[in-house]
Amino acid sequence: MTSETRPASGTNYTLRAGAATVVVATLAAALRSYRYDGVALTETWGDDAIPAGGGGILLAPWPNRVADGRWTLHGKDQRLDITEPSKGNAIHGLLRNTGYRAVDVGASRVVLDAEIFPQHGYPFHLIHRATYELTEEQLTVTQELTNLSADPAPFALGAHPYLKISDVPTEDLTLTLRAAEMFEADDQSIPTGRAAVSGQHDLRKGQRIGDIRFDTAFTDLDLVDGRHEHVLSAPDGRRVTLWADAAFAYAHVFISTIYPGVSKAVAVEPMTAPANAFNSGEGLRWLEPGATFSAKWGILPGLG
Repeated sequence: MTSETRPASGTNYTLRAGAATVVVATLAAALRSYRYDGVALTETWGDDAIPAGGGGILLAPWPNRVADGRWTLHGKDQRLDITEPSKGNAIHGLLRNTGYRAVDVGASRVVLDAEIFPQHGYPFHLIHRATYELTEEQLTVTQELTNLSADPAPFALGAHPYLKISDVPTEDLTLTLRAAEMFEADDQSIPTGRAAVSGQHDLRKGQRIGDIRFDTAFTDLDLVDGRHEHVLSAPDGRRVTLWADAAFAYAHVFISTIYPGVSKAVAVEPMTAPANAFNSGEGLRWLEPGATFSAKWGILPGLG
């Protein structure tokens, strides 16, 4: 069975499968850590802390930002709480500070869910369910959203893991992300349009993390055998791959220089829509009453 502790990020569940260990926190259904044969593949945080920089949290009913926390629903102005005061946006959905409940717990699997209640700025009632399943080969995360409302609800989903290979400085790792287009953004980090990738933003042949710094969304991603693959690799050939199914047609890369305890950290965020989708409509989906949307992503070690 899983082991259970209760640090500041809520009840933590430890999943094990062979040489792999994953810890999942109930706060924001966050991936707190993933280790394979003692090597950390994700950034983590202490028992007395909550997820730093959104580390490992799941994002619903939108990822990234809504400009000024405002959008229009059927001609009526909606105003969300401003949760990114420095830029004046609503960021990372409505469950970042919510404790999920465990509905199924096993040795290598845990299922958590949380309700999104109708509120100012988002008058819909939904349930977000996250299933973490660990094998020795990989971690698979299934995100599901069910609409309990009487009307169709707009939504997008995402996740915010930071990848690493713990015995190699992150600056010396190379990120490969096969995307042909990026989103240009304004001072609020709100997309203003698409552009062909170039310079440090062209990750198709890999860029060393120490040589780049940005907070940018990408699209027009290569799809191979039904999924996207974003790879962080070490000079010795070891790698960690974040994969996502076709629904996650966008990926956001955030190179952080303020993540606690490290000089650089890299978040690779699968998303079903880019920032500000409630206003632009890009990637935005509408979930019919009683319907469920499901999408998968995961992390694949390559340390052999």
